[in-house]
Amino acid sequence: MSKSWKIRDVVIPNQVVVAPMAGISNAAFRMVCKQFGAGLVVCEMISDHGIIYRNKKTLDMMKIDPNEHPMSLQIFGGSEETLVEAARYVDDNTHADIININMGCPVPKVTKTDSGAKWLLDPDKIYQMVKAVVNNVQKPVTVKMRTGWDEDHIYAVENALAAQEAGACAVAMHGRTRKQLYTGHADWGILKEVSDALTIPFVGNGDVTTPQLAKKMLDEVGCSAVMVGRAVLGNPWILKEITHYLDTGELLAPQTVEERVTTCKEQLRKLVELKGEKIAVPEFRRQAAYYLKGIPRSARTRAKINDVWTQQEVYNLLDDFVEKFESKLDK
Repeated sequence: MSKSWKIRDVVIPNQVVVAPMAGISNAAFRMVCKQFGAGLVVCEMISDHGIIYRNKKTLDMMKIDPNEHPMSLQIFGGSEETLVEAARYVDDNTHADIININMGCPVPKVTKTDSGAKWLLDPDKIYQMVKAVVNNVQKPVTVKMRTGWDEDHIYAVENALAAQEAGACAVAMHGRTRKQLYTGHADWGILKEVSDALTIPFVGNGDVTTPQLAKKMLDEVGCSAVMVGRAVLGNPWILKEITHYLDTGELLAPQTVEERVTTCKEQLRKLVELKGEKIAVPEFRRQAAYYLKGIPRSARTRAKINDVWTQQEVYNLLDDFVEKFESKLDK
């Protein structure tokens, strides 16, 4: 059976974690991931300044469904004062089980504010910032980081140990540097060094795209859990495949096109409930494209979805696509 594990007193029922992804990991997406077996889901990263200034869009991002626990809410920021204030707000005003600090976001608009991956250049700052947050909140605090800034500045072990010594209850690490963004390969060798050095739970992230690779990472890196990110986009079924494979060693049959489209419609329905049709439908277009990606003759349907504005219109296009797809299979 998949092993349960703990982040302090929070029990995670299996070894599959879904990574926080900006613009994607809202409550609707997280709930679909939970339905397909994710042990832990993480909210997309939220700005400390957005929280402090009570920005409506920011506060809306912190909506949590009662059925998605255990879940973690991720914050980012560049100064101790603002990060602590934001963490206190999350601690006092949300039902998140865990507070996660982002130390891995590679995009310039984040790093130029001394946030995200910029921290990777200074283990002392990591210690100082994590300790300040830990000392000011009741919820367990975790961090997500990358292996380093670039190939010349890889302080993966030092940075992870700094977080642990400051009181972090778990560390997740993406096996790429900030410079790599999402190119090249994740370095599982460095992840193993970090896993061996830590005594708190360690979550490995990077290039887990199949159930077999999830098991390989658990075995080779020795991590407590695997974090899956881009592989889940348009394919939350992979979470069920991974948990089933870790439990039984058996591979499930892939989803049918009809099943995939049904999941797509369910995610849109949840997003409309969360944000209203006017915001949800345009926002969902990219997700719909992920769901249809790789299915033969789906390009026209993807293009048509970009031109509609109601939930029912999206449903009609998806239903029409499935009907045509299946009629071709019958011939």
